[in-house]
Parts: sequence; structure tokens; C-alpha cells
Amino acid sequence: MHDASRQWHAQDLKVGLVPTMGALHAGHLSLIEAARAENEFVVVSIFVNPIQFGPGEDFARYPRDPAHDEALLSETRVDAVYRPSVDVMYPPGSSTRVHVSGVADPLEGAARPGHFEGVATVVSKLFTAVEPDRAYFGQKDAQQAAVVKRFTRDLDFPVEIRVCPTVREADGLALSSRNAYLRPEERLAALSLSSALRLAAAAHAAGERRPDELRKVLCGRLEAEPLARVEYAEVVDPETFMPPGKLAVLAVRIGKTRLIDNHDLSAVFPG
Repeated sequence: MHDASRQWHAQDLKVGLVPTMGALHAGHLSLIEAARAENEFVVVSIFVNPIQFGPGEDFARYPRDPAHDEALLSETRVDAVYRPSVDVMYPPGSSTRVHVSGVADPLEGAARPGHFEGVATVVSKLFTAVEPDRAYFGQKDAQQAAVVKRFTRDLDFPVEIRVCPTVREADGLALSSRNAYLRPEERLAALSLSSALRLAAAAHAAGERRPDELRKVLCGRLEAEPLARVEYAEVVDPETFMPPGKLAVLAVRIGKTRLIDNHDLSAVFPG
């Protein structure tokens, strides 16, 4: 990977990286398209990162379908697929971790201790391996993108971070590899997330600015869904992920599946 990237840079060509954990879908393809538009070479990494999963989380059953991923990527203009092994990423005795304070602490950071440390560590190692000029992340994982921006700046990585819009199904459900876990009735119940965001955006457009009232709108819709269990529903600043702000963020369990979503309430909800 180093050799390929350095050959491209020797020709003064730009390299874009799309980090993924596989189980690719149209959301990933949108990131690849964005990378292709801005770079001469595009690298997609595929690595299910064990250190960003906490005890009792779904590392063992996380969707893995290499044949599907390869077939999907064969139809795109990707120049390299970087698929390191766990031993390559974390050699025996590896103990160094990248810890980000502040933006990584609330919400996902509180709900999943160690998660963002695992994300920051693996993305740092991907940056070192690929040496990209730009890296592409989805808005659906908004706090993750904010964490990546922070450590990229703080550690002086010469990488531009691009955050691309969330890709949704026609009915509003944000695309996620974890959607594959949902049974038909749970798939229907999962629409409560986008519905809650749509209602909060409408309330904001009508002039509501009080965080507690906007949160009530979010929770009212989610709690009306019998299969939904709300972990958090907040309206936060998109830089700090602390209230007050205009970014509505959700984490909800539908059955055994944990889903996240978000929306800038100052914008019209799509669809």
C-alpha cells in the first residue's frame, strides 16, 4: 500500500481514501463517487476493527460478505482495495491507542466506552498506510466524523476530511450495514428514527428553538414505537456534540439492533 501510494504521489497525483468495514452499500458508493470526483486515485479500505467494539457488542456477527463487496467494487472506479489483516493492523504486543477528549466524550462516547479510541487508532493507522490527500466519511456517523476531524488536526495529519450527506432509502431510513439485522417488522419500526428527525425539523422550521422542546418532539415519536428503545435523543452543537445546538442526534435500539441517525434541524429533511 505504501509503495502504490508513493508512486502515485511521485507523479503529483491526489489519493482519496474511503475507510469501510465492508458490507458495502449505496452509502459507501456515494463516498467512492465523491472521492473519484476529487482525486486521481481512490483507495477503499475494508477492515472490521476489533478494538472499536466493546464487550457484548456485535463484532463476531457484524455483517461480512467479501464476495458481495468485491462484486460491488468491480462496478466502480476504484484503484486499490486495502484489506489488511488484524495481525497487520495490531501486531502481537501492540498497545498504543489514540485517545480523543472533548468531542469524543458525550453520546456515542458515553454509550460505547472505548469506541472512539478504537476508531481514532484504526483511522490513524489507515492514514499512515495509505497516505491519502483526502478521506471520506458519511454524515450518518456525524460524531465519528467530528472525532476524526479533531485528531487529524491535533496530530497534524496532512489529510483533508470530507463529510458527505447521509444516503437514505426512499422511505427515509438511513443506509447502514446493520440494517441487515432487521426483521421485516423491525425494518418498519426503524422508520421511527427518520420520522422523529422529520418532525423535529418541522418544529424548528416553525420557530421552535428550545432544546428541551425539540427533544420532546424527538422522544415523543420514538416512544410511540413499541419496538424502539431510546438510548439518547439530543439536540447538540455539531462541533462539540454538547447542547445547545441544531444537530438532532439519535441512538435507538430496534429489537437487538442499535441504529443511529442525525439531521441538521435548520435544513429541510430530505424526501
